[in-house]
Amino acid sequence: MTGRVPDGPPARQYIDGKLGGASDGASYPIVNPATGQEIGHAPDGTAADMDAAIGAARRAFDETAWSTDRALRIRVLRQFHRALLDNADALRALTIAEVGAPAFFVAGPQFDTPVESLKWTIDLAEGYEWETDLGVGVTMGIRSRRTVHREAVGVVAAITPWNFPNQINLAKIGPALAAGNTVVLKPAPDTPWLAAELGRLFAEHTDIPPGVFNVVTPRDNEVAARLTTDPRVDLVSFTGSTATGRAIAAAAAPTLKRVFLELGGKSAAIVLDDADLASAVGTTAFAASVHAGQGCAITTRLVVPRTRYDEAVEIAAATMGSLGAKDPADPGTICGPVISEVQRDRVKSYLDLAAREGGRFATGGGLAEQEGELAGGFWIAPTVIAGLDNTARVAQEEIFGPVLTVIAHDGDDDAVRIANESPYGLSGSVDSGDLERARAVAARVRTGTVGVNGGMWFGADAPFGGYKQSGIGREMGVAGFEEYLETKTTAVPA
Repeated sequence: MTGRVPDGPPARQYIDGKLGGASDGASYPIVNPATGQEIGHAPDGTAADMDAAIGAARRAFDETAWSTDRALRIRVLRQFHRALLDNADALRALTIAEVGAPAFFVAGPQFDTPVESLKWTIDLAEGYEWETDLGVGVTMGIRSRRTVHREAVGVVAAITPWNFPNQINLAKIGPALAAGNTVVLKPAPDTPWLAAELGRLFAEHTDIPPGVFNVVTPRDNEVAARLTTDPRVDLVSFTGSTATGRAIAAAAAPTLKRVFLELGGKSAAIVLDDADLASAVGTTAFAASVHAGQGCAITTRLVVPRTRYDEAVEIAAATMGSLGAKDPADPGTICGPVISEVQRDRVKSYLDLAAREGGRFATGGGLAEQEGELAGGFWIAPTVIAGLDNTARVAQEEIFGPVLTVIAHDGDDDAVRIANESPYGLSGSVDSGDLERARAVAARVRTGTVGVNGGMWFGADAPFGGYKQSGIGREMGVAGFEEYLETKTTAVPA
């Protein structure tokens, strides 16, 4: 009913080429979000485990040919990609069970799409221009031929969240390894199994040298924090909350580590007065429900013409109310559970806040009642909040649940003001009956990605990241690959 955990050994850490439990034998339970029931355990990685993983990655970078042997890297990553495909059914089932992701979504962005994107990254690395000849230049009377070399940064700490573990794990380790770095992957403690499976696939199906890729699965944030302060780590690649991103940037500052931060969002869907209201609003309401709204780039502020506000609220409520919150293993489910009891209670607290702020619920507004096995799961009813303006906390803060706040605007300039009146700048959308008008508005929205008239920006070749407090740097695309490279210029007499 709620996904099946794959047969085989329990989740294991992968450190210096070896699969195993925590050094002290400790573990912690993994809970199925749809049922609230324990489905197994993961190793509770220790400080000693983390130290060993960092040391192994450092040695593998400094003492082996991984960073310079491009043919080896390409071969290993193609073997790894093949292993992902060969184990796809089990990994899809695990994604439903561990993440609570709807089955239809697992066949897309939660698994199939990122696996296909990995192939794009491998092909990019194989054909990448690692050296560029700048030709002969003359400086202070000295003729020199200059060459720009691109080479790996070093040891990469990849710290990933629980909402899209397959996509984000692969979006980090794929380019980092392809660029010649060594990696320590630290997944969220809610979803360690999927990361541990990557270690197993590397160990059992590839020629990867020991220490090049490591997975440590601690529950304690203090253990994970060692990645941000240890001088042997050269770059921290983090996806998660803005608050944690700030802490990582501060912790990395003393050693001047490079950081890539993909952080929070409170993206606005702008609907102009000449748009197809039913289509634009219905699409936004649908997107806010997918995977229980647990996506940083989801447009959770619906900004509509004041003259059509009530109609927009009605359309959004009808859409989200009809979807409901259902078993993620059902192929027809759009909105599954949220990840944990903690997250369910957090979302519920925001719904209570919305009521205190004077908002009204056009649909939803609380927990979603379930029966049988699902009764113990972490369920929030898809919710539409009306009657508030953009200054409300539920319009300004990231909720990470199936919650859509509808806000009225008074024309194009006002819509842009509302969209930009946010500490975040991750994504957004604009809908209009006039494409050029929509493009003009989109150009004024201060975000890293914008969909215009239903356009979809997501893709392996498309850089993704945010403005303002939504992050630093870009993931995916050539720009994402180059986050993991250093640039060196050499000169010889000409």
